[in-house]
Amino acid sequence: MSSPSLIPLPPSARLDWLRLIRSRRVGPVTFFRLLGEHGSAAGALEALPQIAAEAGVQDYEVFSHKAAYAEMSSGLSMGLNLLCYGDDEYPKALRDMPDPPPVLWALGNTALLNRPAIAMVGARNASSLGIRMTRFLATDLGAAGFVIVSGLARGIDAAAHSASLATGTIAVQAGGLDVVYPRENSALHDEIAQQGLRLSENPLGLTPQSRHFPQRNRIIAGLAQATLVVEGALRSGTMITAREAAEMGREVMAVPGNPMDARAAGCNALIRDGACLIRSAQDVIEALQQPETSLTLEPVQPALPLPAAEQITHQILTLLGPSAVAEDCLIRDVGLPASQITPYLTTLELEGKIQRHPGGFLALGS
Repeated sequence: MSSPSLIPLPPSARLDWLRLIRSRRVGPVTFFRLLGEHGSAAGALEALPQIAAEAGVQDYEVFSHKAAYAEMSSGLSMGLNLLCYGDDEYPKALRDMPDPPPVLWALGNTALLNRPAIAMVGARNASSLGIRMTRFLATDLGAAGFVIVSGLARGIDAAAHSASLATGTIAVQAGGLDVVYPRENSALHDEIAQQGLRLSENPLGLTPQSRHFPQRNRIIAGLAQATLVVEGALRSGTMITAREAAEMGREVMAVPGNPMDARAAGCNALIRDGACLIRSAQDVIEALQQPETSLTLEPVQPALPLPAAEQITHQILTLLGPSAVAEDCLIRDVGLPASQITPYLTTLELEGKIQRHPGGFLALGS
């Protein structure tokens, strides 16, 4: 789905935006859909309880003004900036991705968001060689003018941030900006705030859980021209970040590794599947200078007649399963225009019958 229109946000509406995105079962897709349908966050907040009631959700309450004000006050008292979609300081790279985060808390030098960036990600249990390679690449890429983006995890992330502190680094956190995670990165956490930039779409005070990391990985990929994987197992958050980058049309790169080391399996698989093989910063720079490959889109299929509401709901739930599928694929399988299907998706999401996953994916609710 395309990104929402870019409209500067009046200062008076910022609290309403925070209330709306913090309301139960409202993610970025639903946030912007409600905004478009009701004209403003205030209008969406007023309509939400009725929408939830029509979806069978009783006693639905939006995120309170008091709670949003408390979060806003805490953030400002800590020197944080609340970046809302449409603000001049909101990352331009994220505006181009589908379903961008409506709000981001930021601490540090937001000017780094205007510079070209490379995401560097990899294993938490990184090898000594992987750590050295990461530092080598981050140092040279920083010297070449790139900001290094990573996730402030242990291993490859920490090495990438440390090596690029002097030239520019951005850490995207899965939890609240005031939560140090992991604890061993406490000093790095503070150093990035002083010399670089930290970002999070999540509320202050939130301790990250497993479900928050795919959302963080999506922002990491979205901020960068390319995602460079140094080490990573086949089934890992690192590979999720690489997949997100590929789906956004960004370059995916990988450092090859020993076939006998499971930490290299993800990198080697990415290279086998077409990722750019990286040996040095110069390889990264040369790859980014190559012309982009144009995509051939499938022709639009004519819409079928609109069936009864019950049939549409049944068809959506039948097509979905525990494994997430892309929303545009679901819409194509249903065979109706997106404008006719999206209201049903909103209702089913509020009912808890379906769940949204990062990257515009849907699955049955748990």
